[in-house]
This record gives sequence, C-alpha cells and structure tokens, in this order.
Amino acid sequence: MTTKRCFPPVVDANTRVLILGSLPGEISLAQSQYYAHKQNQFWRLVGEVIGQDLVAMPYEQRLQTLLAHNVGLWDVVAEARREGSLDSNIRDHAGNDLMGLIDSLPKLQMIAFNGGTAERLGLRALGRYGGNHRILRLPSSSPAHTMPYAEKLHAWRELAFF
Repeated sequence: MTTKRCFPPVVDANTRVLILGSLPGEISLAQSQYYAHKQNQFWRLVGEVIGQDLVAMPYEQRLQTLLAHNVGLWDVVAEARREGSLDSNIRDHAGNDLMGLIDSLPKLQMIAFNGGTAERLGLRALGRYGGNHRILRLPSSSPAHTMPYAEKLHAWRELAFF
C-alpha cells in the first residue's frame, strides 16, 4: 500500500462554509486537483447550489469561484496508506489540523462533510469542538455512492442557506 497525501486547504478569511472530503482519489492525486474524476459529481453539485457552471470552468477558476461564494474545501485525512481510491481502503491515517483551520476562519458558519467516512473521521477529530458551527453530512459525491443525482442534489442544497 502506498501513502497518499491530501492537498492544501482552499479557504480565505471570508469562508462561511467548509466542505470536508476524506482523501483525494487516484485520479485527483495524479492531476493534483480536488475531485478530478470525471464521474465525481462534486463540481456539478456545488455548481448547482451556487448557480455557477463549475464543470465548464478550468480548475483554478473553479477554486476562485468557490472562494468568491465563501465556500472552502479541504480533507479530514492528511495522509494515509490506501490502495485505490475507496475510502474503505484507508489505513493508518493521520488527520489534518481541522481545529487549527477552523480557528483561522472568523466567518465560518457551517462544516459540511462530503460522505460518511469524512463525517466519521472529521467528527472524531473535532471531538466536542463544534463551536457555533452547523454540521451537515452530505451524501458522497463519489461515483461509488450510487444514490440518484436528484437525491444527492436535494441534500447538497442545504449548503445554499449559508
């Protein structure tokens, strides 16, 4: 098993919503881009929530558009051993400093977890530290999570309230 590492956080002082994934998959790591797998629905889901066609944008513009809409992005796992891309294969993980990042975001109102593994590991890392932040569990945008797109979008629309 090889060790995989996450990307730096995409946040700024105006971030109100922080979306936390688990750990980038193989294609994302190869391309050095969050949610690079063409079948991952992240960019489509968030784009519909903020009213922007993120899928059509170059990657750097996607990130800037997220920030312009006060949405940040990071992962709960800093590094782990994992074969392939499935969260169920994550072993010997080290968590990111979520509390340190959260403390650096003065306008943060919501922490959203993209999928069950991100939520489970993220809540464990945060402990009782939730502060005044709303916690939202989102169905995974991964193609491995086979919930119909319309159902995923319904849940992801909760992000629009912040």
